[in-house]
Amino acid sequence: MKERVGVGTSFDVGFREITVLKTEIQLYYVTGLIDSMIIQDLIEELLHLNETERERRKIAEIVKNRLLHQQVSEIKTMDEVVDQVLSGLIVVLMNGERFGYAIDVRNYPGRSPEEPDTERVIRGSRDGFTENIIENTALTRRRIRDERLRNEMLKVGERSKTDVCLSYIKDIADDGLVDLIRKKIEKIDIDGITMAEKSLEEYIVERRWNPYPLVRFTERPDVAANHLLEGHVIIIVDTSPSVIIVPTTFFHHSQHAEEHRQAPLIGSCIRWLRFLAIFLSIFLVPTWLLFVLDPTLLPGELSFIGPNEDGNIPIVIQLILGVIGIEFLRMAAIHTPTALSTAMGLIAAVLIGQIAIDVGLLGPEVILYISLSAIGSYVTPSYELSVANKVATVVLLLVTAIFGLYGYVIGTTLFILFLASLRSMRTPYLWPLLPFNPKAMLTTILRFPTPFANTRPSIVHPKNIYRQPVDK
Repeated sequence: MKERVGVGTSFDVGFREITVLKTEIQLYYVTGLIDSMIIQDLIEELLHLNETERERRKIAEIVKNRLLHQQVSEIKTMDEVVDQVLSGLIVVLMNGERFGYAIDVRNYPGRSPEEPDTERVIRGSRDGFTENIIENTALTRRRIRDERLRNEMLKVGERSKTDVCLSYIKDIADDGLVDLIRKKIEKIDIDGITMAEKSLEEYIVERRWNPYPLVRFTERPDVAANHLLEGHVIIIVDTSPSVIIVPTTFFHHSQHAEEHRQAPLIGSCIRWLRFLAIFLSIFLVPTWLLFVLDPTLLPGELSFIGPNEDGNIPIVIQLILGVIGIEFLRMAAIHTPTALSTAMGLIAAVLIGQIAIDVGLLGPEVILYISLSAIGSYVTPSYELSVANKVATVVLLLVTAIFGLYGYVIGTTLFILFLASLRSMRTPYLWPLLPFNPKAMLTTILRFPTPFANTRPSIVHPKNIYRQPVDK
């Protein structure tokens, strides 16, 4: 153990040796992951055996009976001992025995569950996932008290040995999907995944240089539980408050918990407005540029669209500068302390914007359409999707500026074909639009009342397609 985990060198690796019934018993643990009172109680209980027991030959059985904890398991190899100690368990070894005991009393440091900043709702639960994998599985278990809910624990990383939990409902989730994800995780060969869920996601989905998210991240337990009941698989990575939902489509990234916290009609209206915002965030600026470059495409009633006077800088350069400026503001808001972010926003919006117009750097309409496009990206629930859409906007801008109407049409067509060619765990990315599924598409654009949402999405191939009994 001195060679393997640095006992006596690493200050946080605890070691204590005691004598019980003339047998040396050693305890190994990591001090930062164990409550010190549990160690004291355990040592006290074992030392008390010297006064109450006499059968030295049955030392292993006697010690096991005195380990008054919920989870006690036998371990027989040094690799198991090292893994269990570094995972936060107490390992008890006895001289002369070919096995020891691992006691699961880990107590990971972390914060209490609180509402995630990126997925706030007006009504609804205020808890959220934390960096503690044990708490995260408990938050989903609290919402789904089903004996068929499975939480499989895996380890990833030769050095980090990060805990990864595979969650699914046994009689709903497709066995082929679960096996596929499990095999992908088990094949990961790396020192460690210190970036947690993001590193894992890049291993289990083959995205290469594709900017569009092929899995969904969420920090809300109610969202994760709802996807479990639909037949999805949830991947929880220790040290990360975001869980991975697979498989997902483009339309999964456009949904938000707020839609299900309002009346069905209001939820549907919110969903339509969100679809409109996402559409504008992609196509508004390239379409305006097309009309500026070729005003003959505009009907007479819309002839006012376009700059009233030529600026000092070409419109295309102005638009690209505007997009870059918005990105500067977004990054500045992330890295600016909360107390200063409001002041920074006012300075950027009032001073920089107005001065840019006065000096002729940017036109008023450029700022207007860039701002509307930015608002649409902020309305997008998935941050990853909003950033990918911004990349698509810049590409459409460039091809429209270079090739005009033909570039706009061809670029838009290739963009849609690109999305249609994507797969998330063998799931079409634009389903139920492509391939078209009328019933599923209707449930995508409308938020149906819960009593009428009887079926699970067929794209995940659930074993049980009905959510509730259907009258015959």
